[in-house]
Amino acid sequence: MTHLLHRANQSATEIFSADARIGELTPRQFAVLTVIAEQEGLSQIDLVERTGVDRSTMANLVARLLKRGWVTRRRTKEDARAYSVKLSPQGEKVLLQARTAAAAADQRLLASLPAGKRQDFLNALASIVEANAKESR
Repeated sequence: MTHLLHRANQSATEIFSADARIGELTPRQFAVLTVIAEQEGLSQIDLVERTGVDRSTMANLVARLLKRGWVTRRRTKEDARAYSVKLSPQGEKVLLQARTAAAAADQRLLASLPAGKRQDFLNALASIVEANAKESR
């Protein structure tokens, strides 16, 4: 089963990359930008908890987003060692474009399933993620 999940992830990444040709935006970067847009000012630790991306990968990912000008960051008031991350105006534009592409990619992926099974599939994926997120904490 893990091999099938891995292959499904590869397919999803390939489809997303083909549809979202926005400055080489990856699905993981898209996920992080989406979380930042949902709640401005999260710390990188908060982003780790909400996305499931490990700390060192998140640090590198945020550094790449900073370099592209898609996010800004500053030290938090609560902890001078932590950074608060916010979308830049350019990041907002990228995310807006990417949401359209991501929706198209989602539709392409789900089209391989019978219409009556699509929501069950999404529910099953959400259950797997939720159950394993609790265990990893």
